[in-house]
Amino acid sequence: MADTPDEKGTGERLQKRLARAGVASRRAAEELIRAGRVMVNGQSATLGQSVTPDDVIEVDDLVIGLADGQPRTFVMYKRRGVIVTAHDEKGRPAVLDNMPDIPGLHPVGRLDRDSEGLLLLTTDGELTLRLTHPRYGHDKVYRAWIEGGLPDNETLDALEDGIELEDGFTSPARVDRAGLGLYVTLREGKNRQVRRMLEAVGHPVTRLVRVRLGGLWLEDLVPGEWRELGERDLFDLENPEKTPENVWTRKERLTRERWG
Repeated sequence: MADTPDEKGTGERLQKRLARAGVASRRAAEELIRAGRVMVNGQSATLGQSVTPDDVIEVDDLVIGLADGQPRTFVMYKRRGVIVTAHDEKGRPAVLDNMPDIPGLHPVGRLDRDSEGLLLLTTDGELTLRLTHPRYGHDKVYRAWIEGGLPDNETLDALEDGIELEDGFTSPARVDRAGLGLYVTLREGKNRQVRRMLEAVGHPVTRLVRVRLGGLWLEDLVPGEWRELGERDLFDLENPEKTPENVWTRKERLTRERWG
C-alpha cells in the first residue's frame, strides 16, 4: 500500500520514516510501534500514523533524526543538570537549547541529568544506531569520584566480572583506580549503569564524567562547549583500533592529567 500523506501533503507513514532513518525494516518498525516502544512528540505512536519532519520521534527514549543533505555531528561537554532530550515539558535545561537549529539534530544515547562530559549530537540516524546498539560494542569511559575510599582488589574483580542489578547482570567491564575514584570502561549502556554498579558494591558516586566514546575523547572541552566533528574525528570515533599508538597515549595521558 502506498504511503498516504497527511492533510498538508508533507507527512509519511511512521514505519517508513523509521526505515529511512535506519532504525529497522518497515516490518520490524511496525513491531516496535505495536510494542509501545515508539513515541511521537511525547505520545505513544500508533500503527499507520503519519509524521512530518517537525515531529520528534523516539525509539526506546532515543530521538531519531532524519535530516536533508550531508549529515552533521557534534561533540559537546554536557553540563551537570542538563537533560539529554530534544525537549523537556517541565522546562528544564536540555542539550539542544544552546545548539544550532538544525533539522533532525538529536543526542546519541543517554547521559543522566546528574552526569557530565562527552555527548554526541547528530543528524545521522545510522550513526546513532551504530553507536548505541550493543552488537557494535563501542567503549564508553567514565571518570567516577566515589565515597567509601578506594575499592579493594576483590571489589574491582567483581565489578569487572559483572554485578547483579535489578535488570540483570552487567557485562564484563574494565575498572582502574584513579585518585579518589575510578575509571570505568563499559561496552553496554544500561540506565545509570556506572552509578548503580558502584552503589551496589558500597561506593556511591559523587561525580561522574564521561571522558571517551569509541576513539573520541573529551579532551579540552569545557562545560557547555561544543564543536562540529570532521571526517577524521568521525573515523577515529568508530575506529579506535586504527588510532596511532603515540596519539592514543598522548590523549590518554592528557585525560589523566585533567581528571586525575
